[in-house]
Amino acid sequence: MPSESMYKVVIHKAGAYERLKLETHRVPKPGDRQVLIRTQAVGVNYADVCVRWGVYASARRFVGWPITPGFEYSGWVEEVGREVKHVKPGDPVFGVTLFNGYSTHVCAPADLVWPKPQALDFEGAAGFLAVHLTAYHGLLQNVVIRPGMRVLVHSAGGGVGSALIQLCKLHNLHVTGVVGRSHKVEYVRQLGADAVVDKSTQSLWDEAKRLCPDGYDLVFDANGPETLAQSYAHLRPTGKLLIYGFHTLLPKQSGRINYLKAALGMLRMPRFNPLSMTSGNKGVVAFNLSFLFARTDLLHAAVSDLTTWVEAGIMQAPKVRSFALADVAEAHRALESGETTGKLVLRTAPPFFSASVYEATVRRASAPDR
Repeated sequence: MPSESMYKVVIHKAGAYERLKLETHRVPKPGDRQVLIRTQAVGVNYADVCVRWGVYASARRFVGWPITPGFEYSGWVEEVGREVKHVKPGDPVFGVTLFNGYSTHVCAPADLVWPKPQALDFEGAAGFLAVHLTAYHGLLQNVVIRPGMRVLVHSAGGGVGSALIQLCKLHNLHVTGVVGRSHKVEYVRQLGADAVVDKSTQSLWDEAKRLCPDGYDLVFDANGPETLAQSYAHLRPTGKLLIYGFHTLLPKQSGRINYLKAALGMLRMPRFNPLSMTSGNKGVVAFNLSFLFARTDLLHAAVSDLTTWVEAGIMQAPKVRSFALADVAEAHRALESGETTGKLVLRTAPPFFSASVYEATVRRASAPDR
């Protein structure tokens, strides 16, 4: 019998960690083409942090305040609409949702829900789709690839970077990963990277040039103004710069944006001139997965391939670090630190919180760094 109430994280106003409120709400009733899922785990992505700050474009356009972050989940089907045939109550599933993921229950469009791969446990499945769909769309739906192409991947130890490294090697590309912390080097090598640049101990662009003197065919960059200009400069003729985020545009302190530094970052944002791009024979591609949810044809093609590869054991899910749903503030703090590798997820199956633990967590996460 479906539950009557659920817990979800709600943000009523932009801000720091204290804006993440755990609330009780009624469980929604699925429509004819919807599926109600009792979640077991939900993925945490950098986009969720941007939602909390109030700077995520699709959140402003599609939802506004209040909002529940979260784009991906795994769990059990609890109820289906009358037109849903591919899953039934009791089935283990995973899927994507346009927000509302940080919850014990998700009511999702049926065409964005898929059977969970047997090769993934619930936590692994919850952290799989957002990063792998982003990587797949960038590499396999935006550009034409050929074996032997040279690829540079920034933030290679993160979720999307981990997926990109594996997809590149699966398609016989030569890939160099860039990391910002030395403890991430071995992790990226184990994923299959041909070379790793540790920019905490090496000159990033000197090393990138040494490794590939003629320039890269593809550069994947979610950093923003810190690296975009040089990423473009290090493309070879016919090369493509693929942009899917602007992390360094949003420097923060104790969970808050430093708006002065953000404004200075905007001034440093490179402007790509179509005339110079034409004469240099280079291109720029930019995309955001949250604006792609209407293209179910692309999503289904990607999920079909990704599921096949993970079931066959030729692609692995990122390593996962999990937090209780009540510890969502700690999860955001960890993600913002830049120290993590792989994916972070929130456990939503009970028992997942107590009120006292939740309040203590928010106080700890909101405390100034010492």
